[in-house]
Amino acid sequence: MNWTLFIFVIAYLIGTLMIGVWAGRRIKTTSDFALAGRNLPLIMIVTTTFATWFGAETVMGIPAKFVQGGLHSIVEDPFGAGMCLILVGAFFAARLYRMNLLTIGDFYRQRFGKGIEVFCSVAIILSYLGWVGAQITALGLVFNVLSGGEISTTTGMVIGTVAVLVYVVVGGFLAVAWTDFIQMIVLVIGMSVIAFFAADLAGGAGKVVALASSQNMFRFWPEPSFKDIAFFIGAGITMMLGSIPQQDVFQRVMSARDAGTAQKGAMIGGAAYILFAFVPMFIVTAAVAVMGNSALELAANDYQRVLPTFIMGHMNLFLQILFFGALLSAIKSTSSATLLAPSTSFVENILKNLYPGMSDRQQLVAMRVTILVFSFGVLAYAIAMEGTSIYELVAGAYQVPLVGAFVPLVMGLYWKRATTQGAALSILLGLGTWILFFPEVTGLGEAFPGQLAGLLMAFLGMVAGSLAPQWLPNQHAHTHHLAPKSGR
Repeated sequence: MNWTLFIFVIAYLIGTLMIGVWAGRRIKTTSDFALAGRNLPLIMIVTTTFATWFGAETVMGIPAKFVQGGLHSIVEDPFGAGMCLILVGAFFAARLYRMNLLTIGDFYRQRFGKGIEVFCSVAIILSYLGWVGAQITALGLVFNVLSGGEISTTTGMVIGTVAVLVYVVVGGFLAVAWTDFIQMIVLVIGMSVIAFFAADLAGGAGKVVALASSQNMFRFWPEPSFKDIAFFIGAGITMMLGSIPQQDVFQRVMSARDAGTAQKGAMIGGAAYILFAFVPMFIVTAAVAVMGNSALELAANDYQRVLPTFIMGHMNLFLQILFFGALLSAIKSTSSATLLAPSTSFVENILKNLYPGMSDRQQLVAMRVTILVFSFGVLAYAIAMEGTSIYELVAGAYQVPLVGAFVPLVMGLYWKRATTQGAALSILLGLGTWILFFPEVTGLGEAFPGQLAGLLMAFLGMVAGSLAPQWLPNQHAHTHHLAPKSGR
């Protein structure tokens, strides 16, 4: 074990934990805890949005997929993921911000009633299992690599989860925003410096780009066949649209100081994410240039270790410290957000329906307890799923809200005739069709992407259910003309 490197990384973990605990002293209400008091400036909206998206899969998953299959294989992330934030800023941020909601589930309740609120909130909460599980898996891998194998991946998962858990439970979203701000600075500087030295090891940036070009890594569009185009679209929309009805995205929009800041922050954060995601791709391509077939074999068999192996084997201690600081920043910023978001949704949109008389203080305690329970539940899930790739864990997470929650959100905001019955039929047909396409059910997913089929049926369900005679009472008819409130 390299004790110097290990000590520096532990010191960094403790430092960010202390920042989170410091921020937690300002938490007084559930709004402070969930939305940082709705008072964050543009720079912090950009940094927390960018840092949340830039996670373990961006550093270790996307680059290895890129060297294996080129840009075509990563349309889902970063392109779909980054476009999600741009679309949120362009079409959703201002409208949702002015409604003054605590969670995305509150929208479904106001627009369609409590039943739709609960169903959509459950779909959104379940989708976080894969995403948080991916970050916990990556934390375990980092500690395993840093310790030279002396700390098992499972033990590393436990250590990493506890380290993130402390400042999230104490400081809520305010702590997340402040640590994201620090971690983004470390991430951008660290990855940029690593890229510079990686290019030098490979003989110059030109040689790295030439290698990528010679291996056809810049191919983006699918083959001109119906099946290839359908699966390309299915992959692209999974995170592009499936991430829109997510509580972590909503929290960043709602925590801004005004609607304009919410719009700009999401769009700038999304564009920055797409652009900077090319940096780890460049580094891994440089690793292939330096390490040759051994890097390609790692990418094919254990791609999550490509970058750590390259850094540990070919760079000095200072660069190793920079890399692992940047990597931990990426993982911790994403895992903190994805622990907080589903816990907030559970208390606001499920628990409060069971116990409607809860005081603000009781809700705050419930949110903290829920984070603890959810964290250890996801830790158990991550341990059980050990061996599943980080990229697959993340990519699969967004299909549930895509087919179950996206259509009621977009149609509820933009179509006045959308009804509770339409939303219910949309959820039923969307999730039902998606499940029908599972390999274990019919195998139709081999010929056509199940998430795209589910999305199309969800739109059909919304339109048909809203225009048909209304057997389900439209519980909140007065919200059909939801108009943004003026000001804050």
